[in-house]
Amino acid sequence: MQLYNKLSAKERALILEEAGKERLTLSFYQYAQIGNPELLRNHLFLTWNSMEVLGRIYVANEGINAQLSVPAPRFQDFKTHLDGIEFLKNIRLNIAIEQDLKSFLKLKVKVRDKIVADGLNDSTFDVTQKGKHLSAEGFNDLLEDPDTICVDMRNHYESEIGHFKGAITPDVDTFRDSLPIIEEDLADLKEDKKLLMYCTGGIRCEKASAYFKHKGFKNVYQLEGGIIEYTRQVKDKGLESKFIGKNFVFDERRGERITDDVIAQCHQCGTPCDTHVNCANEACHLLFIQCIRCQEKTKNCCSNECTSIIQLPYEEQKALRKGLYNSNKIFKKGRSEALKFKNQ
Repeated sequence: MQLYNKLSAKERALILEEAGKERLTLSFYQYAQIGNPELLRNHLFLTWNSMEVLGRIYVANEGINAQLSVPAPRFQDFKTHLDGIEFLKNIRLNIAIEQDLKSFLKLKVKVRDKIVADGLNDSTFDVTQKGKHLSAEGFNDLLEDPDTICVDMRNHYESEIGHFKGAITPDVDTFRDSLPIIEEDLADLKEDKKLLMYCTGGIRCEKASAYFKHKGFKNVYQLEGGIIEYTRQVKDKGLESKFIGKNFVFDERRGERITDDVIAQCHQCGTPCDTHVNCANEACHLLFIQCIRCQEKTKNCCSNECTSIIQLPYEEQKALRKGLYNSNKIFKKGRSEALKFKNQ
């Protein structure tokens, strides 16, 4: 019984190219009490692997958080399987705005303590007392209210390439970092202002809205389905998009174009650009924004040092990495002294 991947990402990419089948990238989440996450994890892996589903799925006692890619011809089979699981029946699926054959290259189903790393002690507040969910139209209306404070619940590298007009975008690396900062910065506005939140697909706001209500915020609202569902409704209903730029996504695509606005800059030269890449040096792998000209100049690297390393013979590169832990720049997401323009 195969419960884990046996193919590398490169091998899978080649298979996907040769097959040429259309795939659908989608995501969903659900908070629910799961008694045996490991058992559910194995069931999902076996079933979805047989359907050629790829993606990153977290299962915990508190629920499931899934981002994945499904072969278009198998979508109905996939949906039927979800509906056969009681707590996932008729679950809303956030279909990606832009599709890509290789958005995911492996199927990873992992058991975690939590489906989102929020750093919260759930026993100290009622996680079911969430904020009011808003449609795209309702969200747009509340954005125009002068008594509204809109807060982006994502990380700095996400909001850097796209956000809602007028939103507060905390300069944080993780979701857990944002919660105490927002609470402190808005402490004097708990009674009078409307707190309006959004994230990529809605999951971060589910927990955050309950947390802020527990902390005394009287009027808490959140965007139903996040930026992904908002964009779908805007297109379907012909609404004005108050979101500008790109929506950052956690797969091989790195982002989905929402509007033509380019609000970010290349981290190396300052040219208008909103394309995230990973440094080609495997020992670095820094995520940063890089324009085509700098890609050519540095051979897809973040620094001259990394450019020099990737030109060494592969075995020599491996020898340099031997015995070393991954560079912490993997987690810096655009925060590195090597990025000249970013640090001016």
